[in-house]
Amino acid sequence: MWAIILHGGAKTIRPGEELANRQGCLAALKCGAEVLRAGGSSIDAVEAAVLALENDPTFNAGYGSALNSDDEVETCAAVMEGGEWNVGAIAAAKGIRNPVRAARAMLFEEPILIASGGARKFAEENGVELCSQNALAASGEEAESEERSHDTVGCIALDGAGQLATAVSTGGLEGSPAGRIGDSPQPGCGFYCDNEVGGVVFSGDGEEIARAMLAARVIHALDGTSPDGAVQAAIRVVEKIGGEAGAIALTPDGRFGWEHNSSHFAVAYEHSSMPHPHVHLCKQEEDWHG
Repeated sequence: MWAIILHGGAKTIRPGEELANRQGCLAALKCGAEVLRAGGSSIDAVEAAVLALENDPTFNAGYGSALNSDDEVETCAAVMEGGEWNVGAIAAAKGIRNPVRAARAMLFEEPILIASGGARKFAEENGVELCSQNALAASGEEAESEERSHDTVGCIALDGAGQLATAVSTGGLEGSPAGRIGDSPQPGCGFYCDNEVGGVVFSGDGEEIARAMLAARVIHALDGTSPDGAVQAAIRVVEKIGGEAGAIALTPDGRFGWEHNSSHFAVAYEHSSMPHPHVHLCKQEEDWHG
């Protein structure tokens, strides 16, 4: 059995952008599912899926990132595997074409997080493609969206060997202070996974997600409740401090969970026994379709 779930960000999807979000999530899901269907690892699957999202300017990750208060792009990304809890993450990185690839290269290194110039140096030394500092900046209509601050992407996969992995990537918060780091690269905040319990990835107001350590809350809750129940409880917590968030979860037996209090949260998922993949722009849409 294998399973995969991903999201395109807790945000407001503007009229006319619905199809791009659906198609972008489905295309990324296909990239990850193909890895799993061929017997590949969950780590390869989440990297492939997030890579596709980074390459799609619909999403604020990789190509299509936001500009900070210095008019610079700083990206964050993380990859985690659930067997030995290895983490690879980069933060406030400049000029890395696909941040998720740098995070993947970090996965089995002793440090779990490298920031700023150190992240770029690590990427260069490990053959990860670099680019000019602002080559990833959103342009045109994408840059005009006021909701790009919430447009983090993420993925969780379970492979046939029972291994879980998570990946997350973000192009930053529009107008944020230089060097600002939110929840995305911090384990226990924006993501976590454990083969014995499950995996979770968040998107939304990074400071509030980090303050409440929402990923850790979900992992602890998964021991005694459903994945939907676990993420719903976490969303209620962040609401108490005025935060907006969305979360996806996946358990070792292939059950999905997701919830959000943002206007939209594009989510796509598939497992080996499903006749076709599912994609929804909000939880209510899933409920309507049954």
